[in-house]
Amino acid sequence: MRWTLKPSPDENKVQHLANALVVDFVIAQLLVQRGIQTFDQAKTFFRPQLQELHDPFLMKDMDKAVQRINHALTNNERILIYGDYDVDGTTSVALMATYLETKSDFIATYIPDRFEEGYGVSYKGVDYAIDNDFGLIIALDCGVKAIEKVQYAKDKGVDFIICDHHRPGNKLPQAVAVLDPKRSDCTYPFKELCGCGVGFKLIQALGQNYSETIEDFTPYLDLVATAIGADIVPIVGENRILAFHGVQVMNTNPRPGFQALIQNIKKDILTISDVVFVIAPRINAAGRMKHGNYAVALLKEKDLALAERAAQDIETFNTTRRTLDQEITKEALLQIEKLNEVDGATTVVYNESWNKGVIGIVASRLIETHYRPTLVFTKSGDFLTASARSVRGFDVYEALQNCSQYIEQFGGHKYAAGLSIKEQNYTAFKAAFENEVKKTLPTHLKTPELLIDAELHLSQITPKFYRILKQFAPFGPQNMSPVFMTNDVLETGYGKCVGQDDKHLKISVMQKNSEPINGIGFGLGDKLEFTNTKTPFKIAYAIDENEWNGRVSLQLKLKDIKQ
Repeated sequence: MRWTLKPSPDENKVQHLANALVVDFVIAQLLVQRGIQTFDQAKTFFRPQLQELHDPFLMKDMDKAVQRINHALTNNERILIYGDYDVDGTTSVALMATYLETKSDFIATYIPDRFEEGYGVSYKGVDYAIDNDFGLIIALDCGVKAIEKVQYAKDKGVDFIICDHHRPGNKLPQAVAVLDPKRSDCTYPFKELCGCGVGFKLIQALGQNYSETIEDFTPYLDLVATAIGADIVPIVGENRILAFHGVQVMNTNPRPGFQALIQNIKKDILTISDVVFVIAPRINAAGRMKHGNYAVALLKEKDLALAERAAQDIETFNTTRRTLDQEITKEALLQIEKLNEVDGATTVVYNESWNKGVIGIVASRLIETHYRPTLVFTKSGDFLTASARSVRGFDVYEALQNCSQYIEQFGGHKYAAGLSIKEQNYTAFKAAFENEVKKTLPTHLKTPELLIDAELHLSQITPKFYRILKQFAPFGPQNMSPVFMTNDVLETGYGKCVGQDDKHLKISVMQKNSEPINGIGFGLGDKLEFTNTKTPFKIAYAIDENEWNGRVSLQLKLKDIKQ
């Protein structure tokens, strides 16, 4: 990895903030790097308040959406809540349905089948609404590009309200309302909401008719925080407020579905990392392996005993998902070697038998071994469908857009997208994508980058320092857990490889005038030789806690080691 030390901010600004907050200079430096320069900004950062959320009616079309839903509620119209099968989609549907069910008995949900219908709004879903006399579809986490399907519904007398956060195309669907902060004509102050976040703004707006305050919506924030973590949106602005309070709900009063999922997590306090790495994969596993309806049912369930039964099904799906993604990753790695494409600008692999539900995970795994924009294809009906993943700093969505002559349908974000192509176009598309990335991917982005916030002396790592660092949470894009570097450290003689196949590294390091401190480096077993030479080396790490036999101590979570 290439280490990049973030530029040091203006020393006077840092010192001024350090004095105002009575904190260590390094803490103030971390805050200034995050755009926090005053006492009031720091107060907002450390104590996010729900009252600071923006007025939902600042979002384009919000008034139209509220008016149409109120009309439906008043006239006992049947409303179909439609969402994608991933975490953002299923949490969105659970949120919207749970809220509207407090106002009406005519609410139902619909999640498309990943294998039969694919991503987003489907004709089958619209037909279901038509056949069952639904007058209104509220689409969440999808729909902003569903021009033909929304028109088809309109022609049949079914209205759409779209709550999306993906980039729109040049034309918007003919829906009653299109709520999407990324619309070019939307002046909503915060652009980075996830789909569930947009859904939350809609229920916040609807609640004004019922004199409901933001406190009335707090119980829904465990769903919003889960979507924020899973969808890897920036945890700044409104996302930080929603995630902060959502994690609190998860720790103090989680809905039965979450309670059932987290019973086996042996932790006193859950963090956003637990949401991302433990809870989200399980919710996702339903749509990947079976059907997203299982996830929606779990998240809506009010009875803990029934939720526990549903969580067992989800756990089974997740176990199957893990086995499959390991198998397919091995097959994909062999394919790369066999095709002799180890040195290409991209990774594009295909096998018609690969499970469509796990190809996104496989694409992410392949980037860990071959660091470059990656597409994993499988067969889906008459088309080939793929999940795309990118490397830091490279916009894979834009690269796909520049190859659109070979693509039937695509959508997504800068770092993750989905697409489908005709089978006969695979070879031409693969060549076009390789050429596009080769032409546009800067050389420095071909190596993984480790961003380092500041340089520390080990003696600066104290319990008080760590207590303040913990308050920087919840962590995520644009507010990552701080990474530090320390030069001239020595191993104290206890370094060893641990774990399966000795993949991980456990060491104890010290510096002149510092006490020894333990470090764990996952996947860094091959760095043991650097530490055993009695020659000083440098380390990059985050600071963490380790609990062993009831004793809690600080440790370094090593990111990399260099001579």
